[in-house]
Amino acid sequence: MARTKEFDPDAALQSALELFWERGYEATSMADLVERLGIARASLYGTFGSKRELYLKALERYREQHGPRAVEELSQPGPALPAVRALVRRFADEAACDVLGRGCFVTNTAVELGVRDSGSARRVEESWNSLETALTSALMRARAQGELPPGRDPVALARMLLVLLQGLRVVGKVTPDSGRLRDAADQALTLLD
Repeated sequence: MARTKEFDPDAALQSALELFWERGYEATSMADLVERLGIARASLYGTFGSKRELYLKALERYREQHGPRAVEELSQPGPALPAVRALVRRFADEAACDVLGRGCFVTNTAVELGVRDSGSARRVEESWNSLETALTSALMRARAQGELPPGRDPVALARMLLVLLQGLRVVGKVTPDSGRLRDAADQALTLLD
């Protein structure tokens, strides 16, 4: 007879996400996970697999929770450039107000694991591709609607903004200096004029 789970796997995954987001992959031990999740090591392995598998599931959960917002903001009907500007300013503001220094889980994964972990790298790249595609689409709409000067390249601008947004997250994680972050965002946005 199979035993029933004595914990909520969904709540446990959310707790794991929060712990990995706070500490990162390397600094989070299995003992830390067992303690935070309040479940036995065998149950943790039985439900989620290895620490790496749990991390990748937590990263997926984070992407599901946080990824669609930017795409939705950039996909709204009407003028596109205000949405792009608002997104960049939101990233700067969030980075400046990140008193816990958690940053963005996707960006943290890129910085910590980079190309050392192909599964993580693939998920980071997917996340960035999604944001870049949404930015490119919004900037193409802006150009078609006459909001963006005709000489501006929407693809190149989207790539520059993607790199800026990730940089804002990294800088904000270390030193959330609102002046530095907002000045960088404002200067980048002048390229849209």
